[in-house]
Amino acid sequence: MNADLLCGLLAEPSRLRTYSAVVLGAATPEQVAAGTGLPAPAIAKALQRLAKGGLIVDGRDGLRADEAAFKDAVREGRPEREPLDPDPDRDAVLRSFIREGRLTHFPTVPAKFRVVLEHIVASFEPGRSYPEAEVNEVLHRWHPDHAALRRELVDARLLSRADNVYVR
Repeated sequence: MNADLLCGLLAEPSRLRTYSAVVLGAATPEQVAAGTGLPAPAIAKALQRLAKGGLIVDGRDGLRADEAAFKDAVREGRPEREPLDPDPDRDAVLRSFIREGRLTHFPTVPAKFRVVLEHIVASFEPGRSYPEAEVNEVLHRWHPDHAALRRELVDARLLSRADNVYVR
Protein backbone atom coordinates (compact mmCIF):
# COMPACT_ATOMS: atom_id res chain seq x y z
CA MET A 1 0.00 0.00 0.00
CA ASN A 2 1.34 3.43 -0.83
CA ALA A 3 0.96 6.62 1.20
CA ASP A 4 -1.63 8.09 -1.19
CA LEU A 5 -3.89 5.06 -0.80
CA LEU A 6 -3.41 5.08 2.95
CA CYS A 7 -4.32 8.76 3.21
CA GLY A 8 -7.27 8.19 0.89
CA LEU A 9 -8.61 5.46 3.17
CA LEU A 10 -8.51 7.80 6.14
CA ALA A 11 -9.67 10.95 4.32
CA GLU A 12 -13.34 10.14 4.82
CA PRO A 13 -14.41 11.28 8.34
CA SER A 14 -16.48 8.16 9.08
CA ARG A 15 -13.58 5.87 8.15
CA LEU A 16 -11.15 7.95 10.19
CA ARG A 17 -13.42 7.86 13.24
CA THR A 18 -14.00 4.13 12.80
CA TYR A 19 -10.29 3.43 12.46
CA SER A 20 -9.56 5.61 15.50
CA ALA A 21 -12.07 3.69 17.59
CA VAL A 22 -10.48 0.37 16.61
CA VAL A 23 -7.00 1.71 17.39
CA LEU A 24 -8.30 2.78 20.81
CA GLY A 25 -9.59 -0.73 21.53
CA ALA A 26 -13.05 -1.13 19.98
CA ALA A 27 -13.23 -4.80 18.96
CA THR A 28 -16.81 -4.96 17.64
CA PRO A 29 -19.00 -2.76 15.46
CA GLU A 30 -21.13 -2.04 18.52
CA GLN A 31 -18.10 -0.77 20.44
CA VAL A 32 -17.15 1.37 17.43
CA ALA A 33 -20.66 2.83 17.44
CA ALA A 34 -20.45 3.55 21.16
CA GLY A 35 -17.12 5.28 20.71
CA THR A 36 -17.92 7.27 17.59
CA GLY A 37 -21.66 7.92 17.65
CA LEU A 38 -21.81 6.85 13.99
CA PRO A 39 -24.85 4.93 12.69
CA ALA A 40 -24.44 1.17 12.12
CA PRO A 41 -24.64 1.39 8.27
CA ALA A 42 -21.83 3.97 8.15
CA ILE A 43 -19.70 1.83 10.46
CA ALA A 44 -20.32 -1.32 8.40
CA LYS A 45 -19.34 0.49 5.20
CA ALA A 46 -16.24 2.04 6.84
CA LEU A 47 -15.14 -1.29 8.31
CA GLN A 48 -15.57 -3.01 4.96
CA ARG A 49 -13.47 -0.39 3.18
CA LEU A 50 -10.80 -0.31 5.90
CA ALA A 51 -10.54 -4.11 5.91
CA LYS A 52 -10.30 -4.20 2.12
CA GLY A 53 -7.56 -1.58 2.31
CA GLY A 54 -5.63 -3.60 4.90
CA LEU A 55 -5.94 -1.18 7.81
CA ILE A 56 -8.29 -3.31 9.89
CA VAL A 57 -8.27 -7.05 10.45
CA ASP A 58 -11.36 -8.90 11.72
CA GLY A 59 -9.92 -11.85 13.61
CA ARG A 60 -11.00 -14.29 16.32
CA ASP A 61 -10.49 -11.64 19.00
CA GLY A 62 -12.51 -9.08 17.07
CA LEU A 63 -11.38 -6.02 15.19
CA ARG A 64 -7.81 -4.82 15.38
CA ALA A 65 -5.79 -2.18 13.55
CA ASP A 66 -2.88 -3.29 11.40
CA GLU A 67 -0.31 -0.59 12.17
CA ALA A 68 2.22 -2.28 9.87
CA ALA A 69 0.35 -0.71 6.93
CA PHE A 70 1.85 2.67 7.88
CA LYS A 71 5.41 1.32 8.00
CA ASP A 72 4.88 -0.46 4.69
CA ALA A 73 3.56 2.72 3.07
CA VAL A 74 6.58 4.70 4.25
CA ARG A 75 9.01 2.04 3.04
CA GLU A 76 7.28 1.80 -0.33
CA GLY A 77 7.30 5.55 -0.83
CA ARG A 78 10.92 6.03 0.21
CA PRO A 79 13.16 6.55 -2.80
CA GLU A 80 16.23 4.38 -3.17
CA ARG A 81 19.12 6.19 -1.58
CA GLU A 82 22.39 6.19 -3.42
CA PRO A 83 25.29 5.69 -1.01
CA LEU A 84 27.67 8.59 -0.53
CA ASP A 85 30.58 6.13 -0.27
CA PRO A 86 30.92 2.49 -1.36
CA ASP A 87 32.30 1.58 2.09
CA PRO A 88 29.26 1.04 4.38
CA ASP A 89 31.08 2.38 7.46
CA ARG A 90 32.16 5.57 5.72
CA ASP A 91 28.70 5.91 4.17
CA ALA A 92 27.12 5.72 7.63
CA VAL A 93 29.39 8.53 8.84
CA LEU A 94 28.61 10.67 5.80
CA ARG A 95 24.85 10.11 6.16
CA SER A 96 25.10 11.40 9.73
CA PHE A 97 26.53 14.75 8.66
CA ILE A 98 25.43 15.35 5.06
CA ARG A 99 21.83 16.04 4.09
CA GLU A 100 20.77 16.91 0.56
CA GLY A 101 24.35 17.62 -0.46
CA ARG A 102 25.04 19.95 2.47
CA LEU A 103 27.17 19.49 5.57
CA THR A 104 24.76 19.91 8.48
CA HIS A 105 27.45 20.37 11.15
CA PHE A 106 31.12 19.64 11.74
CA PRO A 107 31.81 16.28 13.38
CA THR A 108 33.56 16.49 16.75
CA VAL A 109 35.19 13.06 16.46
CA PRO A 110 38.42 13.54 14.48
CA ALA A 111 38.14 10.25 12.57
CA LYS A 112 34.61 11.11 11.45
CA PHE A 113 35.65 14.63 10.50
CA ARG A 114 38.43 13.16 8.36
CA VAL A 115 35.90 10.99 6.49
CA VAL A 116 33.73 14.05 5.85
CA LEU A 117 36.68 16.16 4.71
CA GLU A 118 37.87 13.40 2.36
CA HIS A 119 34.39 13.33 0.85
CA ILE A 120 34.22 17.10 0.43
CA VAL A 121 37.70 17.41 -1.07
CA ALA A 122 36.52 15.21 -3.95
CA SER A 123 34.78 18.40 -5.17
CA PHE A 124 38.20 19.54 -6.36
CA GLU A 125 40.21 18.10 -9.25
CA PRO A 126 43.57 16.69 -8.18
CA GLY A 127 46.48 18.82 -9.38
CA ARG A 128 44.37 21.76 -10.54
CA SER A 129 45.05 25.21 -9.07
CA TYR A 130 42.08 27.03 -7.56
CA PRO A 131 42.00 30.70 -6.56
CA GLU A 132 40.67 31.30 -3.06
CA ALA A 133 37.42 32.81 -4.37
CA GLU A 134 36.63 29.63 -6.30
CA VAL A 135 37.48 27.44 -3.31
CA ASN A 136 35.14 29.55 -1.19
CA GLU A 137 32.38 29.20 -3.76
CA VAL A 138 32.71 25.41 -3.88
CA LEU A 139 32.88 25.06 -0.10
CA HIS A 140 29.97 27.45 0.47
CA ARG A 141 27.79 24.93 -1.40
CA TRP A 142 28.70 22.47 1.35
CA HIS A 143 28.42 24.70 4.43
CA PRO A 144 27.89 28.42 5.19
CA ASP A 145 31.17 28.61 7.12
CA HIS A 146 33.32 28.01 4.06
CA ALA A 147 36.34 29.67 5.69
CA ALA A 148 36.39 27.16 8.56
CA LEU A 149 35.90 24.32 6.12
CA ARG A 150 38.74 25.61 3.92
CA ARG A 151 41.00 25.90 6.96
CA GLU A 152 40.16 22.34 8.05
CA LEU A 153 40.94 20.97 4.57
CA VAL A 154 44.31 22.73 4.60
CA ASP A 155 45.08 21.60 8.18
CA ALA A 156 44.21 18.02 7.20
CA ARG A 157 46.60 18.38 4.23
CA LEU A 158 43.84 17.55 1.78
CA LEU A 159 44.34 20.95 0.11
CA SER A 160 47.61 22.83 -0.07
CA ARG A 161 47.78 26.62 -0.05
CA ALA A 162 50.38 29.00 -1.47
CA ASP A 163 49.76 32.67 -2.30
CA ASN A 164 45.96 32.27 -2.02
CA VAL A 165 46.02 29.44 -4.57
CA TYR A 166 44.81 26.02 -3.49
CA VAL A 167 45.66 22.61 -4.96
CA ARG A 168 44.29 19.20 -4.09
